[in-house]
Amino acid sequence: MIRQFKFLFFLVVLVGCNDQKNISENLEVVPSFNAEALESEGLASFLSWSADRIPLVSAHRGGPYPGFPENAIETFEHILAYTPAVIECDIAMTKDSVLVMMHDYTLDRTTNGSGEVSEKTWAELQGLYLIDHDGQLTDYRIPTLDEVLEWGRGKALFTLDVKRGVPFEMVVTAVEQYEMEDYAAIITYNANAAVEVHELNSELMISVGIGNVDAYEAHSSMGIPDENMIAFVGTREPDQAHFDFLHDKGISTILGVLGNLDRQAIARGDSTYLGFVKRGADVLATDRPIEAANTIKSLWPETSNKYKFFNK
Repeated sequence: MIRQFKFLFFLVVLVGCNDQKNISENLEVVPSFNAEALESEGLASFLSWSADRIPLVSAHRGGPYPGFPENAIETFEHILAYTPAVIECDIAMTKDSVLVMMHDYTLDRTTNGSGEVSEKTWAELQGLYLIDHDGQLTDYRIPTLDEVLEWGRGKALFTLDVKRGVPFEMVVTAVEQYEMEDYAAIITYNANAAVEVHELNSELMISVGIGNVDAYEAHSSMGIPDENMIAFVGTREPDQAHFDFLHDKGISTILGVLGNLDRQAIARGDSTYLGFVKRGADVLATDRPIEAANTIKSLWPETSNKYKFFNK
């Protein structure tokens, strides 16, 4: 059983307009997380699947928008000002073994520096600034994993994407040091990695890649309990039968709508996100978390058992 959950989530608001420029003009107050319910029942209970589950969004790379670069604490704060969300973020490691938030193996795209992250010291990275997706230099700097975990305790729920070359042990140790076991799930890409994380800390939730039944069997046969799994089903919608298979085991699903499916929502209308949830996705991993959340909030079952996890 996961340790007592101390998730003290501040009041959040949800945007009522898809146009980012008009975001501040159409705010609607929505429930915040109910700390008392979460503390008494735990993160595993909240994330387990039930027919009355609360659909959520996962902000890919922290949810960058114009002026807010990926993997920055300021960007996380921006998203949480509009919707409760899972913050998906990336962990790289410097030459002197400092864990930092960075998706790419090089600095060129997202900072005003250049070269490989693994060949730079933390002191060298501290002098750099982050660049947003429009190529604009911001005033924001590269945060460390320590800074993110310290900031996020009581504010955010994370899925931590551990990049190649970063030891899982270091990440798990940091999660434990900041008492973030109830706030952070570790992303893995194969059953062997999931086993490594589970052996390091059997209480941690693990985002596992389960695009088909064989992938589930591989994880299950190697000892990953259903209650520790959050199933990433891929960036294309699987068959309804696959959602049903996982839901029957109480496993919630993450559908990666980032990329093609986000573009489909832009072309066809944001109501497209409703279809993904109605067909079985429980969390939408998206590059448009504000727009997606604004749409799927209509599916929140306010009279359901799961709704007790929110302050009304």
